[in-house]
Amino acid sequence: MTKTVILHADDVGMCHGANLAYLALFRAGRIDSGSVMVPCPWFPEIAAEARGDTTLDLGVHLTLTSEWPAYRWGPISTRSAASGLMDGDGFFSPNVATLRATVKPEAALAEMRAQIDRALALGIDATHLDTHMGAALVPEILPHTLALAREYRLPLLLPRDIGSYLGVLKLGEVDRALYAEAFAMMSEAGMPVIERFAMTPNREVSAESYRDIVVPAGEGITFVSLHPNAPGDIEAITAAHPRQKPEWRIGEYQRFGDGTMQAVMDAHGVARSGFRALRDRWRG
Repeated sequence: MTKTVILHADDVGMCHGANLAYLALFRAGRIDSGSVMVPCPWFPEIAAEARGDTTLDLGVHLTLTSEWPAYRWGPISTRSAASGLMDGDGFFSPNVATLRATVKPEAALAEMRAQIDRALALGIDATHLDTHMGAALVPEILPHTLALAREYRLPLLLPRDIGSYLGVLKLGEVDRALYAEAFAMMSEAGMPVIERFAMTPNREVSAESYRDIVVPAGEGITFVSLHPNAPGDIEAITAAHPRQKPEWRIGEYQRFGDGTMQAVMDAHGVARSGFRALRDRWRG
């Protein structure tokens, strides 16, 4: 078994700069896949690109939270406060803890299904499912997310090394045994196996700061969650956030675009994969 990474762009469709970064990096062969945030304002732009370019490897970034203080989005399936999906202003909750305190699991299922169906209807040949801020993987919603992955025959990001994922998510109290059971169920169904998760370090964007996530410690497939963004709008979106700097996302776009990280992976014998091949192998 070799060390393999999926270089993946989260948050496609969140803003224009996220779309530009994904398209430029994917078409240059610098990243392998991305996932779209269907409720976001710039989703129609990336959907139009996907209709015109069937090579794009795009999954659905199941979205149940809206974290930016001055740039918000909400559910596409309902406007009912009884769903527990919205805050007092009609947008998704700003964090997972608030979502867990209010959400009706059946409403989350309806919303996730609506997002998948809209992506498919607007021309995205979805290659997988993953989740914004981990919200679709909280214990209250996890069974529904698993059911959707099996129903639509789409690989789901839920790594074997669940600690590598839960360690960067802010889900609150969870029983890790639930995730071991979910992973076993997915494996039994023949779903592609992701060994571990790594994510944008959210600090300076030197090659050294990214080496540990693009050169995994172990063999098998590592999902590398990136957040590249072209400059232009991300500066305004992040302005009111106390812990996010636009330079991180813009710098990441530049760091992966200039070939530096590919050289690092080549030097360490790291292979790459997209989700389309994994999905088609499972379905076949």
